[in-house]
Amino acid sequence: MSVNHETDKTIKSPCIRHCCLDGDDVCVGCYRTITEIMDWQKSTEEQKLVVLENCLVRKKRHDSLYR
Repeated sequence: MSVNHETDKTIKSPCIRHCCLDGDDVCVGCYRTITEIMDWQKSTEEQKLVVLENCLVRKKRHDSLYR
């Protein structure tokens, strides 16, 4: 889920094509909520950065539970 914000003008979607929602409607591939996924294209760059930070938090929480 790495994104190079310095060289990319547009923040790319963190989707890794491993789409499956858990019981909380969070994708187990990219850790975005279903709402974040649906709103990605219309989100501002600042909103996308917030989503990516939230994804990292969710991934860390997931990893701590299942490792």
